[in-house]
Amino acid sequence: MSTEEFEKLHEMYRSLYDEVKLTPERAQRCQGEERKRIVRDFDERVSEAEEVLQGMEQELFGAPSSFRTPMSTKIRLYRRDLAKLQREIRLSATPGFSSHIGDGRQGIYANQNDQSTHLQSQRALLIQGTESLNNASKSIERSQRIAAETDQIGTDIIEELGEQREQLDRTRDRLVHTGENLSRSRKILRAMSRRLVTNKLLLSVIIIMELAILAGVVYLKFFRK
Repeated sequence: MSTEEFEKLHEMYRSLYDEVKLTPERAQRCQGEERKRIVRDFDERVSEAEEVLQGMEQELFGAPSSFRTPMSTKIRLYRRDLAKLQREIRLSATPGFSSHIGDGRQGIYANQNDQSTHLQSQRALLIQGTESLNNASKSIERSQRIAAETDQIGTDIIEELGEQREQLDRTRDRLVHTGENLSRSRKILRAMSRRLVTNKLLLSVIIIMELAILAGVVYLKFFRK
């Protein structure tokens, strides 16, 4: 169903109905050929209005039942109005017909007002439902956008944590290498310390031996005769 096409046909019908609704009174005031011409024009306009109503019915085939039901009722009332106008145009020459037309038109207007009020109510509900659907769609879009932003932030945090972990791993490796170097340095220092103590002991022994030899030489040279 095309709502735009239906509204277009609806406006066409209202325009045609506005043209023919006063025709019975005009025909009553005329005689002879003038009246026949008015009746011919009336029949042509009524035929066009019937075609427009058929087009409106075709447009209602695919419409939701909440819209199709009141519109179908309104189309039946339109056909009833046209039939009443056709009866009035045939009886327009009858004396006293003017008051009958006035009463009949008042009933037509009452039906049209009731149906217009119902149509406006249905249209308001349709507009409200459309606005609610649009608001829900916008809310879903905002939620999806926030979820995408949150996902991107989470991805960035994970990447940053990965980089920090790599830095910590490199720092740990450097600390391990430094500890190994310190261990080797301590071993070298201990070895040097042992060698230094050994050298001191050897030097002390050599000095003692030299002193002993010197004492022996002095004894042999000066005290032993």
